Amino acid sequence: MKPGRTGITRIIYAAGYSIKGLKAAWQFEAAFRQEVCLAAILTAGSFFLDVTLLEQLFMIATLVIIILVELINSAIEAAIDRIGSEMHELSGRAKDIGSAAVFVACCFAAFSWVIILFN
Repeated sequence: MKPGRTGITRIIYAAGYSIKGLKAAWQFEAAFRQEVCLAAILTAGSFFLDVTLLEQLFMIATLVIIILVELINSAIEAAIDRIGSEMHELSGRAKDIGSAAVFVACCFAAFSWVIILFN
């Protein structure tokens, strides 16, 4: 049995796979591109707001959460699509739940920004 990669070699390969995943998300997922662009704009804009450093960090963190959830949702959708193209109730449910997770993350971010900005 061949031993797996360990130490720094494993970390280097894992980082490479992660970068490959980010590139794939950017290339194939329009929602991911839109959310990254919006997050970049809002993050840049947050530096001009009259908020504390901790509030700014929290606001940016909510944007990162959206991107994380979108990556997971895209992975779920890709796996479902790999299984087959025929319509199935469970496949649709999995995709809908993934989409709902992104929606909840977006609502949380919007709510957080409003509370911080108008409090």
